[in-house]
Amino acid sequence: MAGPLAGIQVLDFGRYIAGPYCAALLAELGADVIRIDKRGGSEDRFVGPVSETGEGALFLQMNRNKRSLTLDPTSPEGREIVRRLVERADVVVANLPAATLVSMGIDHASLAAINPRIILTTSSAYGPSGPMADYVGFDGVGQAMSGSVFMTGKPGEPYRAAVNWVDFGTALHCAFGTMGALMAREQTGRGQQVTGSLLGTALATTNSMLIEQATIRADRRPTGNLGQTAAPLNIYPTRDGHVLVQVVGHPLFRRWAKLVGQEWMLEDPRFADDDARGRNSGPIDDAMREWCARRNTDEIVRILGEAKIPSGPVLSAQQALDHPQTAALGLLHPTGFPGLQRPAPVAAVPVQLSDADTGIRSRAPILGEHTDEILAAIGYGATDIARLREAGVV
Repeated sequence: MAGPLAGIQVLDFGRYIAGPYCAALLAELGADVIRIDKRGGSEDRFVGPVSETGEGALFLQMNRNKRSLTLDPTSPEGREIVRRLVERADVVVANLPAATLVSMGIDHASLAAINPRIILTTSSAYGPSGPMADYVGFDGVGQAMSGSVFMTGKPGEPYRAAVNWVDFGTALHCAFGTMGALMAREQTGRGQQVTGSLLGTALATTNSMLIEQATIRADRRPTGNLGQTAAPLNIYPTRDGHVLVQVVGHPLFRRWAKLVGQEWMLEDPRFADDDARGRNSGPIDDAMREWCARRNTDEIVRILGEAKIPSGPVLSAQQALDHPQTAALGLLHPTGFPGLQRPAPVAAVPVQLSDADTGIRSRAPILGEHTDEILAAIGYGATDIARLREAGVV
């Protein structure tokens, strides 16, 4: 069965993650996504190069299932191409500053004048209003301004996460909003603008911490990997590596205490509930640390797993690739690309539909790979395309 978005066309003006991954999510559900590339290649194509032609790992992940059209959308003829594309499109994705959208003629007012059914999905660093609205930023600004970086490190040594969880979360929120806008269009016949932001995503993710601060003034300070609201909750050294253990809730704590021979803790009022255990975690943490130090990582994960106590090994990138549970999920698809020494393990969207064809259908596109076929579909002949290429429009 075709994907639920089969027949939906998306124009992807996005860069890096928040915009492109939103469009990739739509593509994986069956939408036809056209990536609008700069003629020399957009800057996000070449981040962390892994291909002999310069394409980076980020690009290969963000742009599977898409077609590439090279275009200068600011030129008069480029604007005409955009106009023709917008006439036929359903969604435009662009995580670009508001002023840039206007200069390119892809702000919502300009798009709706061409096609009232169009949906514009945008995201920015700080949102559309406020004193920082016109500033630009990457994932890290959301981490930093939401309390996450402050709480992730140690006192006086804040750390940002190495992975771009704010960008990916923003892409997910924007894709969610786009799906809602498509459903609304079925009822009203009109498109609309979907707006997300990196800071908004980060604040939503740290919201429980913010609620706690606003209501009871918890004034928490960072404690590294040591949890503060339950115990044991930490990363522990093992005989051959490290393991994360996360015990939250009294049923889990009861099982843990019996398993590691610490039943006496079940009668101690210092450990009566999660909050108390978080405040008095020292003896619990010491017991878990000593228990783990005598065992190998795989043994710990097996014993805790069989006892239904959450744990997981701390893996390097290569170990994550090689782990049997990774293989069992079947999410990493070996995907070729010109100039790669070996196939790239591109991750499909980690959600499957039981009655729809979703997933990775094609690799990320070579720069301008589909320019001719896309232009031909909107009425340009071979002579027109050659002239546009000679003039530097495409």
